Amino acid sequence: MALRLFYGRVSEYIKSMISQQQTQRQQLKILPQQIQLLNLYFLNSIELEQRIKNELEENPFLDQKSEDNDDPDAALKTDVKDFQDWEEYGYDDTPDYKSEYQNYFNTEQTPNIAISSHLHYKDEAKQQLHLLDLPEEDIMMAEYVIDLLNSQGLMDRPLEEVADDLSFQFQSLVEIETVQKALAIIQTLDPIGIGTTCVQECILAQLKIMNQKRPDVRCATKLIEHHYNDLMHRQFEKIHHALNIDEEELRVVLNLIGTLKFYPVIESSGYDVKNTIIPDFIITRHGEDVQVNLYTSKASSVFVNQSLYDQLAQQISAKDRSGNHYVKSKLQSAEWFINAVKQREDTMLRIMNCIAKIQHEYFVEGDIRYLKPMVLRNVSDQSGLDISTISRITSNKYAETHFGIIYLKDLFSEGIADKKGEVISNKVIQSVIEEAISGEDKRHPYTDQQLVNILSSKGYNIARRTVAKYREQMRIPIAQIRAVWA
Repeated sequence: MALRLFYGRVSEYIKSMISQQQTQRQQLKILPQQIQLLNLYFLNSIELEQRIKNELEENPFLDQKSEDNDDPDAALKTDVKDFQDWEEYGYDDTPDYKSEYQNYFNTEQTPNIAISSHLHYKDEAKQQLHLLDLPEEDIMMAEYVIDLLNSQGLMDRPLEEVADDLSFQFQSLVEIETVQKALAIIQTLDPIGIGTTCVQECILAQLKIMNQKRPDVRCATKLIEHHYNDLMHRQFEKIHHALNIDEEELRVVLNLIGTLKFYPVIESSGYDVKNTIIPDFIITRHGEDVQVNLYTSKASSVFVNQSLYDQLAQQISAKDRSGNHYVKSKLQSAEWFINAVKQREDTMLRIMNCIAKIQHEYFVEGDIRYLKPMVLRNVSDQSGLDISTISRITSNKYAETHFGIIYLKDLFSEGIADKKGEVISNKVIQSVIEEAISGEDKRHPYTDQQLVNILSSKGYNIARRTVAKYREQMRIPIAQIRAVWA
């Protein structure tokens, strides 16, 4: 009996040891090639061209078609030079300054003033950055963040989004703390306030370099640092009690703040050299139809040099494993890159056609009042693509239209319902508010309620708190502050 019980327990133990269990797990894995493809999606036309040049230098099996010269007079000009004698060619009564000057300007477009050299504030900041004793990695991060600043020198993008862009750019995870460290470095550069995230930080940066022994400077610093929202919401009584100052002292403080810059970079009224934006799309209007095309197509210009591969494959013996592996890997890399560029362009056209379909009236009329509320989810539902793909395709890209060049991210906006129940884009409301404030009497600016009445007269029945919300989003002060700072 005892022996039978012993064998029974041993049998149960063996069964438990060889038993099988079936479990289900969900794991998200992304291949390195998928990461590279997402990186290609994010690139604009200029960046893609540079990426193609890098691939051409690194991969011998990747080649590019040469661009033919389409100038019909080029051959004629060359033939004329062949028949010129050197003495005839070298002798010229035309002064040199005329020929050199005409190389830069047409006769009809010759400016009447001298053009001075101009250095963009981002280039100046990068020059200052290289004078600092910093590690190379910190300089690279700071340079990339400088390129992301807006035209006024502010960082108006969420730091989480900047960290994601840096992660794709450097192909490694970048934390938000790293972005904050780069911003802290940038904020030590000139002009004062560069790299700040809002008007409040910009004003504080200017106050902190002033003489803190002055009573008005100390009071202004406390006001902006601790009571900025009270100032924006006209709670002057609360400010009087909090800072223990009277109306005259507050007016002195506000006059001091009025002498400061709201933005680190102020556009110059003189001659300014503008960077040319090369668009990624061309959107043309044919009556009521809208057609979308790529500005340039790179997929057809790159190809695999099959003859070079065949030649190397014949020369390398079968025993040379490293040589065969190198040739095959480079061939596969070239084929993948060409397919990836083609897939990028197909995806771009697919997404842009969906956007043009949603915003058809806007692209036909060219008026922002026809802009419809649109989020990434709307484009995703129509195109069948993932939201992250759409976000990468529409980031850092522009489109040329019959009414100007537009930034694709500006086409996305939330929708709000007015009192009639109609859903309109918040971009439309913001544009009307900005237009009204830009044309107001600076010494008697419009209050939020007056802006409500202006919007109502234009057919937009929006509540006053909604107007105040969008005014604050556009970083426009209240009427009392605009009157003091007029």
